[in-house]
Amino acid sequence: MDFYHLYQNNYLIVAVFLFLGILLPVVALTAGRVLRPYKPSAEKYTTYESGIEPFHQSWVQYNVRYYLFALMFVIFDVETVFLYPWAVAYEELGVFALIEMGIFVVLLTLGLVYAWKKKVLKWT
Repeated sequence: MDFYHLYQNNYLIVAVFLFLGILLPVVALTAGRVLRPYKPSAEKYTTYESGIEPFHQSWVQYNVRYYLFALMFVIFDVETVFLYPWAVAYEELGVFALIEMGIFVVLLTLGLVYAWKKKVLKWT
């Protein structure tokens, strides 16, 4: 019977955090909307370009390679963050963790080779 209450308490904690995770941003955004000054003018709706009047349309289409390059950077940057805790706790983790990290690094290398072959990393 005690085991049932333990699970119920765990779900209650998750529900409270979920509720707070939804409530706090809603309250903050609502308070910001209520408290901020609202004085629209034509100048506020123009595009700002270094203090001068815009001389062309503000909507510019970027090459998709820019986004792919940025996405590859974020992916590999985040993945290398996983290497640091593993390196710090290497002695306690043992050979199994070494094999897992080897598989992880091989998969990262395969992804990098795939991106290289698809010419995603070519900056033109």
